Amino acid sequence: MFNRLGSFVVSYFINLGGITQLAFRFFRSMFSPYKLYNKVINQVYLLGIQSLPITIITSVFIGMAFTLQIVLEFEKFGANFLLGGIVGLAIWRELAPLLTGVAVSARIGAAIASELGTMRVTEQIDALKTLSQDPVKYLVVPRILAVMIMMPLLVGVADGVGFMSGFFVGVPMANINPNAYFSSAINMLEPFDIIGGLIKALVFGFLIGVIGCYQGLNTKAGAKGVGISTTHAVVKTIISIFVVNYFLSYLLF
Repeated sequence: MFNRLGSFVVSYFINLGGITQLAFRFFRSMFSPYKLYNKVINQVYLLGIQSLPITIITSVFIGMAFTLQIVLEFEKFGANFLLGGIVGLAIWRELAPLLTGVAVSARIGAAIASELGTMRVTEQIDALKTLSQDPVKYLVVPRILAVMIMMPLLVGVADGVGFMSGFFVGVPMANINPNAYFSSAINMLEPFDIIGGLIKALVFGFLIGVIGCYQGLNTKAGAKGVGISTTHAVVKTIISIFVVNYFLSYLLF
């Protein structure tokens, strides 16, 4: 038992150190004269634009489910007129950034880890080093930048879709004037409620990119190693998002 516990602790700090080191290399390489524009645009499409459907579906049903639950409780206290503000606070501050990050990390984190892991086991990354190409500049930086660009945009879409799905479910159930839904949102919400959620999205995008790249670059040989790296990338990213979300909520709001 103590041997397994010690191995887990040592492995945890080794991974944390490796991810931190890769993050520093990313920031250092991001400002290098290496041409990244075309690679970033390509990754924005592959990782970001193609994640739009899952973002919309997730936000629609999260907004409807959350509204369905709070309408029933608000009716008990005659507070239906506050529905829009409460839905907006929950969606814009917490639900949209958090659940979009989780849903997208399952797709993007897995995609990055499996792609780089396959390149590792087929020795394509070693070939880049042989050609005097830095794998971090060539492979890691475009992917992390693309995720950091797209996550705030995806969360912005989730904010709007989730809020409006709450409108279409909540107004008929609560039997309130549609204007009251938007009026309560205007009165209760501030611009930083949206900005704070977008800041969270930017941080989550960085976590998804750097953890996915780290796991891919450190894949062990064989198809089994690619599967293990992909699984670890998704699990570690989701756990990191939940942990970091708490501290960001404390600091921002």
